[in-house]
Amino acid sequence: MNDFFNTPIEYLKGVGPERGKVLRSEMGFTNFWELINHFPFRYIDRSKYHTIGQLTGLEGHVQLKGKITGMHESGVGRKKRLKAVFNDGSGALELIWFKGVTWIKNAIKVGESYQVYGKPQRYGGVWNIPHPDITPLAEVATQKGLQPVYNSGEKLSNKGLHSKGIEKLTFQLTQDPKCKVPEIFPIDFLQQYKLMGRDQAFKQLHVPYDLESVQKARFRLKFEELFFLQLELLIRKMGSSGKKKGFVFKSPGTVFQTFYDEHIPFELTGAQKKVVKEIYGDLKSGEHMNRLLQGDVGSGKTLVALLSMLFAVGNGFQAAIMAPTEILAQQHFETIHELLQPLNLRVELLTGSVRTAKRKVIHEGLESGEVAILIGTHALLEPKVKFQNLGIVVIDEQHRFGVAQRARLWKKNTLPPHVLVMTATPIPRTLAMTFYGDLDVSVIDELPPGRKPIQTVHYFEKSRIKVFDFIRKEISIGRQVYIVYPLIEESETLDYQNLMSGFEAISKAFPKPSYQVSIVHGKMKPEDKDFEMRRFAKGETQIMVATTVIEVGVNVPNASVMVIESAEKFGLSQLHQLRGRVGRGAEKSYCILMTGNKISKEGKRRLETMVNTNDGFKIAEVDLEIRGPGDIMGTQQSGILNLNIADLARDGQIVSAARNAAKDLLKHDPQLKKPDYQRIKLELKRVLQSKPNWSKIS
Repeated sequence: MNDFFNTPIEYLKGVGPERGKVLRSEMGFTNFWELINHFPFRYIDRSKYHTIGQLTGLEGHVQLKGKITGMHESGVGRKKRLKAVFNDGSGALELIWFKGVTWIKNAIKVGESYQVYGKPQRYGGVWNIPHPDITPLAEVATQKGLQPVYNSGEKLSNKGLHSKGIEKLTFQLTQDPKCKVPEIFPIDFLQQYKLMGRDQAFKQLHVPYDLESVQKARFRLKFEELFFLQLELLIRKMGSSGKKKGFVFKSPGTVFQTFYDEHIPFELTGAQKKVVKEIYGDLKSGEHMNRLLQGDVGSGKTLVALLSMLFAVGNGFQAAIMAPTEILAQQHFETIHELLQPLNLRVELLTGSVRTAKRKVIHEGLESGEVAILIGTHALLEPKVKFQNLGIVVIDEQHRFGVAQRARLWKKNTLPPHVLVMTATPIPRTLAMTFYGDLDVSVIDELPPGRKPIQTVHYFEKSRIKVFDFIRKEISIGRQVYIVYPLIEESETLDYQNLMSGFEAISKAFPKPSYQVSIVHGKMKPEDKDFEMRRFAKGETQIMVATTVIEVGVNVPNASVMVIESAEKFGLSQLHQLRGRVGRGAEKSYCILMTGNKISKEGKRRLETMVNTNDGFKIAEVDLEIRGPGDIMGTQQSGILNLNIADLARDGQIVSAARNAAKDLLKHDPQLKKPDYQRIKLELKRVLQSKPNWSKIS
């Protein structure tokens, strides 16, 4: 970056020490470069006008021009307000100010013509615009069509740095002859991807010519931002796959073949077969596997993971699965132990609650090689856990493990074991390419045959009697029911009270001996929790009242109804995971979302999405739009994102285009040695300097 853009922010005309101090503290702007990178979040089209007579039926902000025909001040102190009558010939409305009354009163004059911009509202049959943006019409003649609107804040506004104040500063900056933003991309690159020049793009965003130019400028800078993100990930991927050797599994092995031919419980779907082939292709290549396996609830990821581990076992290696919770680890253990019984393979479970004596036996079995498959929680990462020959690790729900944690798995053998990352939370394509751009991605996009879509309905509290009648009907034909209460970590005591009062209400509505009700929550001892879950799984209880501990780890094919209490308090991903607890048998299943009457706009959208679709990938796309990428992927992934203008929820096509461009560039010049690419190399270096280097970690 040239010296001009490194100039301290105080030296820009109109800033000075006082404003400089607040720009530094509130916005983090220390120099000209940081200011010019503060882009408008929307634009006002100053070329379009409406009339007061047209207001009925219009929504949002409007722009009017007319005369102030009267003015009236009322109240004192904090209750002081100013009303002005504004007339444009088609009608009249009131302009109202509650703040800055004295200043406004002196600034506007009765009889003068003004341009007014604001959001009209109707009160008592009269149109009014509170705190309008008002400009003398004589000053508007030279004004451009589009006006940028910037984010600001109270402390900034107090120093005159509201949106208009920031607009003046950026205009001042862009008009300086020294303000030339250096180009990064070669001319042929700009032409190939139809990109506006970099300097022009910055200036069009701050001093827009028209909407089309703004869109081209935004595309250019979004593309640039995403291009360097993808370039970073692809270089990381080249480093991990090109330079890292992996254990070679020369053949599928007799263990895999015997299980596949004689003991597999059901025919694999086409999607499962495709993914197993992709995984084996990695395992026999001689390069280290680093693959993400994603699929919807119930798509059969566990069976694919097991087959992957059997490739290792059949080639003389050990395998491990690491799960985020004891319940999920236990579920994996029970499923895999049962499936592998005919093969006489030793499978062990290692979690924090395993007793010392048993732990010692497991440690010895791992070191001797007698334990073929180890399933556990983060207890697998402990230094005491040593394998004779670990060949593959499956990491379930990987976003719950930090990168540094996973790195400890690498020390479990002479070469890093192959890594299969598995998630039951479908990830939108843009996120998979961004957060997991250094992994190969496999998708199981097909559910096993015979699984019926779950019918989802939303009921308010007033319909509870109707819901209880439906539950009785399902139980009468032999089905079972989950009733789940939210777990809000900030208030564990309150959660517990809500759950217990809910349990009492359910017990009264479904009394013994006609009905048996289980309860499961986080405060219970593991053995008590396990006892209740087993009772429900065996059909000894018809209703399970629980917190979200049953989100993962319980598989009861006979359960046909999932009731989610206070459903508006759950995120979309969690609602979808909970719904996936039913619909595991051949019977028609239902998910009932119970809520109070007051629901936020976002909450309403989540509920509507759940009612309208069972597709986990569509749900994930909506979740991304509502919550944003950082919230979905978890804080440990946030280091990869430092986006200033791009939006992963809305810029999926630009992500794809930028990734393809980065791939193409590295294909022709993997080391970025060509003279034309030196500026790209320098910019990449600058981007990487601000991030931790996890390039050698799966």
